[in-house]
Amino acid sequence: MAKKIKKPKKISKKLVHKYRLVILNEDTFEERLAFKLPRLNVFVLFGICSIALVAFTILLIAFTPLRQYIPGYSSTALKKQAVELSFKTDSLQQVITYNDQYYTSIRKVLKGEVSTIKFNRDSIIDAANKDTSEIDLSASVADSILRAKVDKEDKYNLFETAKSKTNFVLFPPVNGEISEEYNPEKKHYAVDIVVAKNTPIKATADGTVIFAEWTAETGYVILIEHSYGLLSVYKHNTALTKGQGDLVKAGEVIATSGNTGDLSTGPHLHFELWSDGYSVNPTNFIDFKK
Repeated sequence: MAKKIKKPKKISKKLVHKYRLVILNEDTFEERLAFKLPRLNVFVLFGICSIALVAFTILLIAFTPLRQYIPGYSSTALKKQAVELSFKTDSLQQVITYNDQYYTSIRKVLKGEVSTIKFNRDSIIDAANKDTSEIDLSASVADSILRAKVDKEDKYNLFETAKSKTNFVLFPPVNGEISEEYNPEKKHYAVDIVVAKNTPIKATADGTVIFAEWTAETGYVILIEHSYGLLSVYKHNTALTKGQGDLVKAGEVIATSGNTGDLSTGPHLHFELWSDGYSVNPTNFIDFKK
């Protein structure tokens, strides 16, 4: 007789065919637990568990601080700190740049490497002495109407308008004969006033001391920054009574005169005056004679 050939079972039948999973006691062979599951249910359950595990891992990495312990993910605190440090570095860089420009300007003032502005004092005096009697200073009709309107509005104004008047006067730091005049062509951006040693040197105006140190060429030097972009320089002093950052008043003693520095030829004051970075002739504004 011819043997029957077994046909292979279809995959669908294998998946729905039930199997029995039994858990036995190894010593007594007693049945503890039994499951009847087809292969399809096992695959579905395993797939659901795998998807749930993957989803849980993604949520854990995306929405909890634990992600910083996973290689490849950076810490939130480190990111925040890095951003703060970046802003601080940028701010410090700007401060350094500003300070470099400031110190460069001071260095140019000390070395006399800045261009000068010449003021014609006589032209200013002539302009002030011009006869103004022929000029019609009477108010026009429109100006009179506007003034009356403004006076009427200010009459009921609850706030009084403050009127500030500025009277900026430069005082002589010392009195004495000028031994060397201001001469920008020879790069002498100052006037040298002959005084006795240890004569008190006074501030020419209110301001802030921005430099007070010893230099090999000019001895003890002090620089004062005043209002309106004005800077005064005092060189060849014996000693300084003010330090950097001090506030000084006009006429206040800031140093004592002397003969210090390699460029000094005798007791005197080397006095410079700078306006907005340009040297000016101090004798145009200050009378150094007694």
